[in-house]
Amino acid sequence: MAKDVKPTRKNLMAIEDRIQLSERGHDTLEQKRDGLIMEFMDILDQAQDVRSDLGEDYETAQRKIDMARAMEGDVAVRGAAAALKEHPEITTQSKNIMGVVVPQIESSKVQKSLDERGYGLLGSSARIDEAADAYEELLETIILAAEVETAMKKMLEEIETTKRRVNALEFTLLPQLYENQEYIEQKLEEQEREEIFRLKKIKAKKEEEEAEAEAESDAAAEAVSAD
Repeated sequence: MAKDVKPTRKNLMAIEDRIQLSERGHDTLEQKRDGLIMEFMDILDQAQDVRSDLGEDYETAQRKIDMARAMEGDVAVRGAAAALKEHPEITTQSKNIMGVVVPQIESSKVQKSLDERGYGLLGSSARIDEAADAYEELLETIILAAEVETAMKKMLEEIETTKRRVNALEFTLLPQLYENQEYIEQKLEEQEREEIFRLKKIKAKKEEEEAEAEAESDAAAEAVSAD
């Protein structure tokens, strides 16, 4: 690639500008990559906690619903579930983490009071209430897990993209620019040496011609004096 570059001072200055710009871009991307990794590690810790909570909440909810079915029967459990009038609502917004847009999920009407569940105090039992509490808590954890897992995926994608850009600059573009810079500098030095050598030859030839002219002039003057 270097041989395709015309070795001129203008091109050398342009390459030096590109090197300076690329080095700054490389440093900025490295800082971004490191910052993203730190943010990702924080989200990963949160995701691990949420996964643990999710497993525990699921086991608790399953145990509670099994107990309610055993004690009250499937008909009573299904009737309590069917009495629900207000269903959970979910809204999504977004937040920016180091240039990465990740979702922020807000939920409402998930956890309800006994009155809000619709089946009333007389149509329920402590076992059904406990199962409802457990499943409402499980749903809250699922919503949080969805937010965290999605954020973690988007952060990981951005880290990989940034790493590829850093590597492209570090191992492809910058080495090519350095090679072109070195090639042009060498060629310019060669041209400068050749120019100096050419000027020295011109100077030596001019001095030789001047010496010959002076000698001829002296010889002519002597000849005139002898006459």
